[in-house]
Amino acid sequence: MGRRLGTQRGVTLVELVVTVSILALLASVVLPLSWMTGQRVRELELRRNLRIIRTAIDDYKKAYDKAVEERKIIAAAAKSGYPKDLETLVTGDDFGGAYRVRQRFLRRIPPDPMNPPRGNDPPAWGLRSYSDSPDAGTWGREDVFDVYSLSNGVSIDGTRYRDW
Repeated sequence: MGRRLGTQRGVTLVELVVTVSILALLASVVLPLSWMTGQRVRELELRRNLRIIRTAIDDYKKAYDKAVEERKIIAAAAKSGYPKDLETLVTGDDFGGAYRVRQRFLRRIPPDPMNPPRGNDPPAWGLRSYSDSPDAGTWGREDVFDVYSLSNGVSIDGTRYRDW
């Protein structure tokens, strides 16, 4: 019952090298694609979060304008009708007693996926007030008219996240 050398089963060194080479080639193709997919997902999340915040800001302005139109409040010359900060969208506003309950426009401030908060810090967004120029890099602090990402990164299509 002796074994013959030719009947032993196993993998030769050449087969092993070819298999490892093929796996390395596949990995070199898959890794950049997975990075690109992750980047694309973060960019979609950034666009969605910007849309959510901007829609909440617009809804706040519509509620303010409706209160003025219905003569529940008097429009102040110095007030644009936009929220004073992003936190106002979460805590709500009754527009000086115009409504019985505080109207809330966001449950929470969504984070910037390109500039995520660290630890327990609140989400950080770049803010522009109604009186700021469209490309202002600093916030005038009168109100919140628009938000933008604080990331200095560049998107897959070559545009800066700050310009979205």
